Amino acid sequence: MRAVLDGELRGVYENRRTTVASYLREWLTTRKPHLAPNTYAGYAACVERDLIPAFGHLRLLDLRPEHVDAWVTTQLKAQRGKVTVYRAVSTLRNALNAAVRSWRLRYNPAKHSVPARPRAAERTCWTPDEAATFLRHGAEQYADQLTDLFEVMLGTGMRRGEALALHWSDVHLMDRKLYVRWTLAAINNGKIHLREPKTEASRAWISLSPRVMTALHRQADLQMSAHPKGRLEGLVFANSDGSPLRPQWVLDQLHKRTAELGLPKIGLHDLRHTAASIMIAEGIPIAIVSKTLRHATLATTINLYGHLFKDSADQAVNALARALDQAQAGRLRALPRDDDDLPLAA
Repeated sequence: MRAVLDGELRGVYENRRTTVASYLREWLTTRKPHLAPNTYAGYAACVERDLIPAFGHLRLLDLRPEHVDAWVTTQLKAQRGKVTVYRAVSTLRNALNAAVRSWRLRYNPAKHSVPARPRAAERTCWTPDEAATFLRHGAEQYADQLTDLFEVMLGTGMRRGEALALHWSDVHLMDRKLYVRWTLAAINNGKIHLREPKTEASRAWISLSPRVMTALHRQADLQMSAHPKGRLEGLVFANSDGSPLRPQWVLDQLHKRTAELGLPKIGLHDLRHTAASIMIAEGIPIAIVSKTLRHATLATTINLYGHLFKDSADQAVNALARALDQAQAGRLRALPRDDDDLPLAA
């Protein structure tokens, strides 16, 4: 009764029986309907692998910042990956923020314990020559649906999951565009999930180049000839039974074909980065690059690819210098010469 009355007075309803472990599992259950499957899997892994073994035995009300700080220090001294530690403590902070919002805690003990976010490693991108060599090799040596899949990914900048979840109903060849309405994720030992894209910006249309149109027409011809009624339906890139291609298998094939050519080893998402870097190198305005990649904001594009805009930066400052030089030259021409001030002869 005293605890209940104290909660009424303070506006915080603290249950002294709740442990960190029970609260974190409860938080996961409430968040699951609102999270993408791969996001939920990441949270669950942090909770069960790291947070509950470290703090689960403590009562929720007894968790203190020094507990979290000590765990971070111990993990980093043990050479634990900085990204892993950052994700674990970020997950704890998010969970405890929910406890504060629901008046179950007075403050978040992990609020100031999250280490600095590690700098993302710079992605490996192919040059246009390397990308063209890879695509030509696929067309000459394989001429299969993966060849067309890689052509579509490099030619549109689509994400891996978006390309693997592309349906024929979302491809409009007559209009030379496609719509991104689905994305695919493989979690929990390869279990496939299809869902809508996470952000509104991702659910947009993409223009198709002649190369990508040719690849999609090839796939259309193959599937129409294989379909008993000559119809296009289901996934654009799929197994013979219509099921989605597994991302890990596609990645293995990418590595296999890359090794055959001796090209730099890259991942499937690096194909998107390669497409972006080629567009930037060709002088496409950043706003158009951002629209093509379907980033939520222009700032996202600049943060990801700002290091590639050296030529554009040079052009900007050189244009500024030219404008100042021209203005200065015009000013000098307008100034009177010394003999202009002499009186005219009678």
